[in-house]
Amino acid sequence: MNELEPVSGAPPAVITPEIQLLILDVDGVLTDGGIIRDDSGQQIKRFHVRDGTGLVMWRRLNRQTALITGKESLVVQHRAEELGIQYVYQNVNNKLEIYGDLLAQLGLNDAQTAYIGDDLPDLPVMRRCGCPIAVADAAEEVRAAARYVTKYPGGYGAVRDAVEWLCKRMSLWNQVLARYT
Repeated sequence: MNELEPVSGAPPAVITPEIQLLILDVDGVLTDGGIIRDDSGQQIKRFHVRDGTGLVMWRRLNRQTALITGKESLVVQHRAEELGIQYVYQNVNNKLEIYGDLLAQLGLNDAQTAYIGDDLPDLPVMRRCGCPIAVADAAEEVRAAARYVTKYPGGYGAVRDAVEWLCKRMSLWNQVLARYT
C-alpha cells in the first residue's frame, strides 16, 4: 500500500501532485451494480445524473477520465460518449495491465492517478494508484485500501462525491463553482 493517510481522522491536506487522471470501474461505481436484461437479452443500466455532472466538471478542469470494466456493454460505450470519456476499456480481465498501459500512453505516473472501485478486482489498481477511492457500499477490503470512501453507494452519486472531494483537496473547487455563479 502507498503512503496515504487512512480514511478515518482529519481529511488530508492538498493532494500533491495533482491528480490528472480519474479511472472508474463501472458496475458498482457508475451504476448500482445491478444488471437488468430485457426480453431480447439487451442489457440495461441505470446511471445517476450527478455522477455525469461530476465527470463533466472534471473534464472542464482539463482532467482525463477512463473506464476500466470487466464486463462489456454498448450502454457503457454510449454513456462514455455522452460524457466525453475518451478511454474506455471493457471486458478486461487484468485491470492492472490496462492501467499500466494507459499511464504509459498518457505519460502519467501513479501519483497523478485516482481510481474509484467497489470490489476485489479493483484492489490491484487501487494499491498502485496515487489516490484510491471506494464507494460507500464497496467490499470491506476495498474500503480498507481507500484514501477516501464516498458518502454514497455506487450508482447514487458516489462519483460526483469523489470528484468534489478531489477538487476541494486540489484547491480547484472555486474554479468549478465560478462556472455556476
